[in-house]
Amino acid sequence: MPKVLVSDKIAPEGIEILKKIGQVDVKTGLSEDELCQIIGEYDALVIRSSTQVTAKVLEAAKKLKIIGRAGVGVDNVDVPVATEKGIIVVNSPGGNTIAAAELTVAMLLALARNIPQAYYAMRNKVWDRSKYVGNEVYKKTLGIIGLGKIGQEVAKRLQAFGMTVIAYDPFISAQTAEQIGVQLVDFEECLKRSDYITLHVPKNKETIGMIGTKQFAVMKDGVRIINVARGGIIDDAALIEALKSGKCAGAALDVFVTEPPDFSSELFSLPNVVTTPHLGASTVEAQTNVAIDVAEQIVDVFEGRSARSAVNMPALSPEVLAAVQPFLPLAERMASLAAQITEGRASQIEIRYCGEVASVDTGPIGRSAIVGFLKPAVGESVNPVNALVIAKQRGIEVVESKSPEGGDYASTLTITIKTDKGTTEVTGTLFGAKDMRVVRMNGFPIDIAPEGILLVSPHIDRPGIIGQVGTILGNENINIASMHLGRKAPREHSLMVLSVDSEVPEAVLEKIAQVPGIDSVKQVIL
Repeated sequence: MPKVLVSDKIAPEGIEILKKIGQVDVKTGLSEDELCQIIGEYDALVIRSSTQVTAKVLEAAKKLKIIGRAGVGVDNVDVPVATEKGIIVVNSPGGNTIAAAELTVAMLLALARNIPQAYYAMRNKVWDRSKYVGNEVYKKTLGIIGLGKIGQEVAKRLQAFGMTVIAYDPFISAQTAEQIGVQLVDFEECLKRSDYITLHVPKNKETIGMIGTKQFAVMKDGVRIINVARGGIIDDAALIEALKSGKCAGAALDVFVTEPPDFSSELFSLPNVVTTPHLGASTVEAQTNVAIDVAEQIVDVFEGRSARSAVNMPALSPEVLAAVQPFLPLAERMASLAAQITEGRASQIEIRYCGEVASVDTGPIGRSAIVGFLKPAVGESVNPVNALVIAKQRGIEVVESKSPEGGDYASTLTITIKTDKGTTEVTGTLFGAKDMRVVRMNGFPIDIAPEGILLVSPHIDRPGIIGQVGTILGNENINIASMHLGRKAPREHSLMVLSVDSEVPEAVLEKIAQVPGIDSVKQVIL
């Protein structure tokens, strides 16, 4: 009979489900050392956000088969170590969707009608109706940054208030957005047109600070902004300045860069800021939902079924793993590269396997490619288990094809992304077991390792362009590690790929883009 340890408080409904398959012990408030002392006895561990499942804990977990996180984030679990040890990690990505969406609506209405400020005045026995005159949201424009599950639920609710809803999300198809009555627009247009802006994106390198001084400058005067996603997506200094100048009429924040936050920040003294202590998932229903969801998955695993929301790759047979393992990082990095240089809204990703690789089970390779493609938008929650489901939810068609002919190489992978603005194609191969190479991009022959920081720039092949780019980077003390040039014919369009040692600031990218003959420049982080 399996033994299950519940080390954080969860809803009793989840515990009752777990009791169907084994002994359940509830022991909360354990230190790392205390957890290490007892974890060796258990086959399953259920946690929320308090328990830290470190590498040290996992080393002591000799019998552990599954970790269930009753919630979304798994940053308190060392997932790579768990994966190495064959421990399945599951979470509940949909359990708090409604709770987060409803809090977003509540925060928006609180901003519009000055509800917290008026409440505080009444508590202090001050009656001042004229001071707290608000605004109707009817016929106003709501801009949603990130139209995933939560973003879609927010859209449905605020459409009922008569709001016009637009959204920016390059990883949602136009058809999916149209089905819920949302118009997809580009990022800048979403900022320019919106009276209210709400953020529903993961926190990663692409989204940290995505709302800063430059973005506030293009917004409407008097815009209001809501963040119940993750702290750090809005630059705090830029937000404070926008609030003090009146550019931003109000902000509602449920999340902060550090939690608990630094209460000495001006954010907590400005009268047009509404704050809550990360309550997005804090409803009785949400806590019950995530407890039941995780408990059911643990039962499924012990009864021989698959977990529906595993965040790490399920075990493969040794034979299959040996055949596909070298291609997994290649596929993910190629797809991430393609996603980061692609323009427009994606509607299809195609993975073509040519040569020897076409004869193996390519399923894991395809899932790795989809992970690489989606991760810039979805974040760490996408994994080889749920990648196909997320792509389908976002209206993105996945196409796979095989050919026994590998051309000049023993095996090649080609990833093609189709959007409303064109097509991006990247071909790669392996030299030996570990030497990953991209050998073609958008029809240009190239030879690069898909790693580190790359600058990808299509341009006219003429003297002086490469030198000007090098000078710009040199003046900014940005070191070039390597350079590769792909062209089809002299003095026609060509492709330059630079590997650099440090990230290139946006202002420097803009300087490069202004060099005569440069078509565009994209920074890729792999």
